[in-house]
Amino acid sequence: MSASPREIVRNNVKEKLARDEVVASITVRLARSIEIARIAKTAGFDSIYVDVEHSSLSLETTSQICIAALEIGVAPFVRVPSTRPEHVSRALDGGALGVIAPHIRSAEEAREVVASAKYPPFGERSTGGGLPHLHYRSFPAAEANAAMNDATMVVVQFETADAIERAEEIAAVEGVDMVLMGTNDLLADMGLPG
Repeated sequence: MSASPREIVRNNVKEKLARDEVVASITVRLARSIEIARIAKTAGFDSIYVDVEHSSLSLETTSQICIAALEIGVAPFVRVPSTRPEHVSRALDGGALGVIAPHIRSAEEAREVVASAKYPPFGERSTGGGLPHLHYRSFPAAEANAAMNDATMVVVQFETADAIERAEEIAAVEGVDMVLMGTNDLLADMGLPG
C-alpha cells in the first residue's frame, strides 16, 4: 500500500510547536550549497530559514537547499524578498514548508500572504503538481492540496512600531502560524538604530 500525501509531507516544526516543544532553526544567508542542510541536521537544528530578502541567493539555489533539507527531515522556510504572491508561491513550490513574510503592518497584509501560501478553499495558491514535498508523485489534487495546506506554515514578521501596535490583530488572522520580530528594522523605525 502506498503512502498518502499526509504521510509523506510532514512539518516537524509545526508538530513540535503543537507539542509545546522548543524548535531550533538556523538562518542561511551566505551558504550557497546544499551541504548546509546536512550541517544543520548534524548540529541538531530542526529547521533552516533561507533568507532571500537580505541575500543574493537565487530561486534555484534556494530550492536546492530546501529540497535537500526536506530529504533529511529538516523543515525549510524561506524569508521571501516581498510578500507578492509570485514570491510566496514560488518559494513554496520550490520546496519550502513555510514562508517568512517581512514587513507585515496590518491584518489585511497578513491575510494576503495566507491567501498566497494556501490552496483553496483556504487561499488562492495555484496548483502546479509535482511538488518536492510529495516526492514528485502524482496524487488527486484535493488530497495533495489538503496535505500541503496542513504542512505549510505562514510566519509574519513585525518590523515597524505600527505593526507592534496591531500585533494582536495581525496574529489573530486565520492561517498565521507564527510571528517574528525584525529587531533591526523595528529599532530603526523607532529612531533607535543599532
